Amino acid sequence: MKRNATAVWTGSLKDGKGALTVPGGALKNTEYSFGSRFESGAGTNPEELIAAAHSGCFAMALSATLGEAGITPERLEVTAEVSLDNVPPKGWTVTKSHLVLVAKIPGIDAAKFDELANKAKANCPISRLLNAEISLSAKLG
Repeated sequence: MKRNATAVWTGSLKDGKGALTVPGGALKNTEYSFGSRFESGAGTNPEELIAAAHSGCFAMALSATLGEAGITPERLEVTAEVSLDNVPPKGWTVTKSHLVLVAKIPGIDAAKFDELANKAKANCPISRLLNAEISLSAKLG
């Protein structure tokens, strides 16, 4: 299976702008720029999209891991906090992705919850893709 996305960038780094499009329609000429990446300007940025991918992937991986154990979650809410840091001599690098999970899973004890959440964190395809520190804060809510 292959997936794709297209980025079009015009102009210089600081004054230019870009647009992102994906075939599924979630992004259609969605703006991104220096301002949206390194300041607080309008539009998205690559790190925000990595965070969306990581949180979505982890939620699905945890649901699958729970299912393998015969457990069905009622609700999994995941936020990924991606850190972009200037790391000499490499330059700007995604150094961390911290997953924050709030889960509603009837009938699971804390030890089993922690075990399965950490298994899903390790086996999530986006976790395996990232060359970054992956951490997890998980609580049953």
